[in-house]
Amino acid sequence: MNIAVCVKQVPDSAAKVVAEDDRVSWGDAPLVLNPWDEYAVEAALQLQEAAGGEVTAVSVGGESAKEALKTALAMGCTQAILVSDPALAAADSQAIAHVLCAAIQKIGGVEAACFGRQAIDGDMGVTGAQTAHLLGWLMLGLVSKIEFKDGKLQVERSFEEGIQIAECPLPAALSVSKDIGEPRYPSFMGIRKAARAEIPTWDLAALGIEAPASVVRWPRISNPPVREIKTEMIEGGSPQEIAEKLVERILEEKVL
Repeated sequence: MNIAVCVKQVPDSAAKVVAEDDRVSWGDAPLVLNPWDEYAVEAALQLQEAAGGEVTAVSVGGESAKEALKTALAMGCTQAILVSDPALAAADSQAIAHVLCAAIQKIGGVEAACFGRQAIDGDMGVTGAQTAHLLGWLMLGLVSKIEFKDGKLQVERSFEEGIQIAECPLPAALSVSKDIGEPRYPSFMGIRKAARAEIPTWDLAALGIEAPASVVRWPRISNPPVREIKTEMIEGGSPQEIAEKLVERILEEKVL
């Protein structure tokens, strides 16, 4: 079975994001493989172990996104492909879905595509479903367990209310939750393989498509208003005295 896992490079989760001149900036924070996509890579590798075949990591972004792809290679992916084109600079999730759809079709023979639940920078959580729709594939979200039996996928989907068991034929797309299992650490040999890997870059012309139209735009981006917080410690000789002073202050501030 050939499996595609779609990943994204994002700022480190500890980065402080600010708006500057209507653009998002995270300063000098390092860029990493989206943490949710680590679980998607783990799911793809589990599926490969169960059904055989290859796992291809695919990312859309700039040249630096190759570092995220190398992380996926170090974890165990067979190969990686970067889709990069200046026309995608302002692409929204729907435009990215068109690109991922074209990339998966160009790879050829892909029977399953794995996605992380969401990206920690955009927090949209819809790219997997949008890509599956364009491919004409079934889509299963919140997947926490995968089995491959009799040419079909059997999965468990985790909800707050419980677990749902579903079965579907291939091809199919999966959006994975944390319950799939702790993502494996890159092995020493995997890290060496990733360091030497030549990752091909495809542009829109190589995919045979024009720049997809984005339907969501961000005409203005601003920082949230600064909130000034003042802390006042109320002291007293007894709990009753402290309570009385607290009530007085609450009344003075017209909280009640």
